[in-house]
Amino acid sequence: MDYNTFAKRIIELKNLDLALREKLIQSGQLEQGYNMAMETLHNSNAKALDQIIEKIGYPTILKVGEKASKAAWLVIQHAISQPPFMKKCFELLKKAVSRENASPLDLAYLTDRIAVFEGGAQLYGTQFDWDESGVLNPQPFDDLAQVNQRRKALGLNTLEEQTELLRNRARQENQKPPRDFAKRRKEFEQWRKRVGWVK
Repeated sequence: MDYNTFAKRIIELKNLDLALREKLIQSGQLEQGYNMAMETLHNSNAKALDQIIEKIGYPTILKVGEKASKAAWLVIQHAISQPPFMKKCFELLKKAVSRENASPLDLAYLTDRIAVFEGGAQLYGTQFDWDESGVLNPQPFDDLAQVNQRRKALGLNTLEEQTELLRNRARQENQKPPRDFAKRRKEFEQWRKRVGWVK
């Protein structure tokens, strides 16, 4: 099987995602809720990647190389309107990590992402959002000491250090909190129900 062709296609999907994100940053639209064009692209990327997974299984480092495996993870991480796809990939990624053929860090991020959308607590503190005071903070997590322990085991900085880094990046990218926090929260809850994260 020609894994190289699949690797190139996966990297293309990632590049489409990042190009649109950059365009939305430049136009100041990134912080205005989940952009429709972004959701459409995330969904089509997820569909394309799912077709690849059906043919080759999870795009592990061994199959497609580190760059394409990382690109596949990004597509999965952004497929937030596709809970069944994200959960399927989570199980496949967990197996690949247990065989040391994928990044434990990728699994940590995906674990937290799914937990946040399902309304649970993060284990690694990788997911951030604006709070009602307009401050960028980690989404709910369990115990800070345990979170920092898990982060350290993966070679990550502390949650406090990461919070400062992400706030600085948000300032550099000129990201701003939502103008109407209550409206955004309501829209988020409606979206979670619409796509099937909660009933």
